[in-house]
Amino acid sequence: MTEPATRRATPSVFVSAMRIFDLSLGQMLWSRRSVFLGLLLGGPVLLAIALRVVSVLYTSGFRINGAQAAGASVFGMMIWLLYIRFIVPVLGVFYGTALIADEVDDKTITYLFTRPIPRRAVLFGKFLAYLVCTVLLVLPSVMLVFFLIVPIGGSSIGEAFPSLLADLAMLAIGLAAYGAVFALVGTRLKRPLIVGLVFAFGWEPAVLLFPGYLKRLTVAYYLQALVRHEMPQDSAVSMLLQVFREVPSVLTSLVGLAVIVGVTLWLAGRAVEQREFVLDQ
Repeated sequence: MTEPATRRATPSVFVSAMRIFDLSLGQMLWSRRSVFLGLLLGGPVLLAIALRVVSVLYTSGFRINGAQAAGASVFGMMIWLLYIRFIVPVLGVFYGTALIADEVDDKTITYLFTRPIPRRAVLFGKFLAYLVCTVLLVLPSVMLVFFLIVPIGGSSIGEAFPSLLADLAMLAIGLAAYGAVFALVGTRLKRPLIVGLVFAFGWEPAVLLFPGYLKRLTVAYYLQALVRHEMPQDSAVSMLLQVFREVPSVLTSLVGLAVIVGVTLWLAGRAVEQREFVLDQ
């Protein structure tokens, strides 16, 4: 009679991960990190409000290089420059690297690992909480920017709305990929935040500029193929990207990103299972 009771006392990885998810989601949503990054996501909204005010006050509307800009084009430029190139990697770095590191710093990792659950379930549950938390942060920001910017220049919200849904799905996929990569970094290295920032804003932009296979080791290479908006010609870097970039197909990008998420999460879970966490006194 004791053997069935022992089996019931050890839940599966999925059940354990969902318990950790339920425990972690509220903590993430109301953490100081979420408040700070929420303020960061308010930046695009303030910019959108300023552009909308300009379009209302000046009958000539908002202009780029002397030509009146359509709202849908401006929205696409903001998706590229603010969300894809900056906000999504930042969210992935700051949350992903902290999934386990925060528990170590707060000296609470031992309390989680003494529970009768698989160690990797702690990482998986916290990763799911990260994904839901960041999507809930990004979703209102993108939608507010969309409804403020798209009507500028006579663009139709109804015609652009399917593009918004595609953008939201693409951003969620990007958050999942970056979060998984940086979760692995956070379980393997002592200073994961610095390494994550170097990867996101040093390694990725550098290798995308040159032909070769190294770009296939980046999230940005696959994510850019899912963006439906035209890449803005905002700088010499963008022009180089237009010349050298090899855009994979949507199917290839989805498979590539799925492989990145699956492999990095598996390696991160394996690292959590094998690593001995020594807490500083």
